[in-house]
Amino acid sequence: MIALVARYLVRAGMAEEVAGILREFAPLALGEPGCAAFSVHVALDDPRRILLYEQYRDEAALAAHRETGHYRSVIEQQVLPRIENRERAVYRVLD
Repeated sequence: MIALVARYLVRAGMAEEVAGILREFAPLALGEPGCAAFSVHVALDDPRRILLYEQYRDEAALAAHRETGHYRSVIEQQVLPRIENRERAVYRVLD
């Protein structure tokens, strides 16, 4: 199992919109066969800071996630243009 942690800094004035888009995107990601978890978190002190925590069966499942139509249409076309900064890290989940 692997985990992806993504940290977004959303452009000014777009935090609520991006949070809503991600809230609607989460069930689509969770419907993928290799996705075990997908949760969206908003910082208490700054709604422009959003953290995504995702778990996938393996690296192939993560790669498949990035090839889905919903990833391309929602994340690439709707979310990323509204992001000022993005950091991502992939971890191996310890059993």
